[in-house]
Amino acid sequence: MIQLLVTSALLLLQNFLILSQIFAEEASTVHIVYMGDKIYHNPETTKKYHHKMLTSLLGSKEDAKTSLLYSYKHGFSGFAARMTKSQAEDIAKFPEVVSVIPNGIHKLHTTRSWDFIGVHHSSAEIVFDESNSGGGTIIGVIDTGIWPESASFNDEAMGNIPSRWKGVCQVGENFNSTSCNKKIIGARWFLKGINDHTKKLILGNNGTSEYLSARDAIGHGTHTASTAAGYFVENANYKGLASGLARGGAPLAHLAIYKVCWDVPVGHCSDADILKAFDMAIHDGVDVLTVSLGIDIPVFSYVDHRDTIAIGSFHATSKGITVVCSGGNSGPISQTVTNTAPWLITVAATTIDRTFPTAITLGNNLTLWGESVDNGKHNLGFVGLTYSERIARDQSDDLAKDCQSGSLNKTKAAGKIVLCFSISDQQDIVSAALTVKKAGGIGLIYAQRHEDGLRECSILPCIKAHLEGFQLRG
Repeated sequence: MIQLLVTSALLLLQNFLILSQIFAEEASTVHIVYMGDKIYHNPETTKKYHHKMLTSLLGSKEDAKTSLLYSYKHGFSGFAARMTKSQAEDIAKFPEVVSVIPNGIHKLHTTRSWDFIGVHHSSAEIVFDESNSGGGTIIGVIDTGIWPESASFNDEAMGNIPSRWKGVCQVGENFNSTSCNKKIIGARWFLKGINDHTKKLILGNNGTSEYLSARDAIGHGTHTASTAAGYFVENANYKGLASGLARGGAPLAHLAIYKVCWDVPVGHCSDADILKAFDMAIHDGVDVLTVSLGIDIPVFSYVDHRDTIAIGSFHATSKGITVVCSGGNSGPISQTVTNTAPWLITVAATTIDRTFPTAITLGNNLTLWGESVDNGKHNLGFVGLTYSERIARDQSDDLAKDCQSGSLNKTKAAGKIVLCFSISDQQDIVSAALTVKKAGGIGLIYAQRHEDGLRECSILPCIKAHLEGFQLRG
């Protein structure tokens, strides 16, 4: 009897696994059917041809209509549609199809920068003058959208919108027709691909919700747009720090915004949406495209067959559009550069001659130096300093070293400044500050690699240290 029950259970489990495999196999997900250059001049004819192909694949016009997300019909030919894995394999055999690409996800990769690299130096003035500061040029930004109220996008000194411009100012949530001007001359947003991936837009960090429009909920797109073409803004600063004249590389250029990255949870962008942005930017008449996003670290198969930024930029470049992309956020380790197609201008990160030195004064009057963008006035006087491992809830827990969540003893941390060390890529200064705050600490010194960026903690005073952190530990 027991043997019979065991046999029955094993058969049920086997059947369940087989059914799970079948359902997984036949689940419909978004795939991009890439067909290369357009074969029809009329975009609507191209779209009808895409419908015809989908109808042939799916068996009915209605199924084809409901499965189609985008038809790429301006700069190149192809479409994004929901289909099963077996259907994707079938349509890949169509003679018109170059490749079929699963809908992947990309991630998002200062006032002093242009001066630091010498763009406005006297030796470069002739280039800057002859380019008329970018006047008459249209720069398209494929990113997270834009904050139109920023002073960087004032249009008082802007020339007329070029007559060749064919774009639109797509209205939406907290973004109406007056959000565009002679600086921001157009805006579009694309979310069908990311919506299919996540099933719904998720509230952003700190309770900030996304906007169903070209309005920027993250800030990344606003930053990249102002870096490229922001107008002159005097006395720009961050809470009184780094005050100076902010401007972009081409302050008189026009901007066209293509929002493809959404706060789900932070800065995710789908292949289907990215390709549609390229398609529409080619149609609209941009001169330059800036694309500061990509995958983490590309593998050969991705670079060779599935790189949608390479595909979109190839067709843009073939139409005379210069495409500039970021090299990624994974350096300085070798073999981590993204966006490596030879027709792209790939821009790496660099150093800058700006620091925010902050004194760390010990009880023996020894002063060490770190960095911080916290300029608040905290009249704490001399308070206790402790090392995170010494106040760990569990002395054998390595998580306490970089102050991971729940690792600190609240009694021992209360009222003290805590020194933590970065030992994990999963932890950062902001998360460590939250751990210290929850444990009752009143400040954080965070020792990390010099290359790692400087961030504001906001919830309590924090200082980034480098070798000084090890001196403090000693």
